[in-house]
Amino acid sequence: MAQELTVVVTGSTGKQGGAVARGLLEQGHKVRAVTRDPNSGQAKSLASAGATLVAASVEDPAAIAKALEGATSLFAMTTPFGGTDAETRQGIAAAEAAKAAGVHLVFTSVGSANRQTGVPHFDSKYEVEKHIAEIGVRATILAPVAFMENLYFAKEQLAKGIYASALPPTRAHAQIAVADIGAVAVRVLEDASRFTGKRFDLAGDELTGNDAVAILSRVTDRPLSYYQIPLDVVRQRMGEDAVNMYEWFDRVGFAVDRAALHREFPDVAFHDFESWAKTQDWNALLKSA
Repeated sequence: MAQELTVVVTGSTGKQGGAVARGLLEQGHKVRAVTRDPNSGQAKSLASAGATLVAASVEDPAAIAKALEGATSLFAMTTPFGGTDAETRQGIAAAEAAKAAGVHLVFTSVGSANRQTGVPHFDSKYEVEKHIAEIGVRATILAPVAFMENLYFAKEQLAKGIYASALPPTRAHAQIAVADIGAVAVRVLEDASRFTGKRFDLAGDELTGNDAVAILSRVTDRPLSYYQIPLDVVRQRMGEDAVNMYEWFDRVGFAVDRAALHREFPDVAFHDFESWAKTQDWNALLKSA
């Protein structure tokens, strides 16, 4: 095993943070899991797996500073659900805390955030990336594309035989399994000297909606049809930010050198969509829809 790490993990009860925390624990490292609600089911599960829970918000400098005492690393992520300004504040606070504590920071941004997308919740993450560079904190940027797990949000439609997306069915779209984000983060944390100062866009596959329909129909043994969600519906339900994002996906889209990723991280699985889909319990997922 690599030298034992003590990693403060924000977003620990979410998808990315949870994958990172569990991956670190499986490798024998110590995890201080930051959560707003230590009584949640996800937090209790992490504690049972060996994590130390830290009841705090990433925007609470004193609490994060205390959590980082004696730590080696900080895995930090942000969320746009409180608004893009709040997301930028979260990231800047994490960067400042890592700098003050002298630890290695792994910040999870979003794919192509450094390409002037004009998507508000991409730009907010890039503001954090720029701040990280400006203050000179030892850091690595991970920039995942769309999560394969986002498909869970559409399980009600899938149960009705419909694969719904705001993209045209022939538009290719890059995706990543959350477990692979966690695996990359663990490798980066374990070899900080090698990866400090680097930025990695992360993707495991790139496929069209028609490809996804064919794969899911085969894997779930259920015939599915494609439905393109009108952008006006996206605007009503998710706001203008989401419309900007889907327009950018259709016009430009993510660009990830997946061959280079495999060379850089040869021991990470980087699931393609079909191999990921085969690991999901579709009977349980679609039954609960």
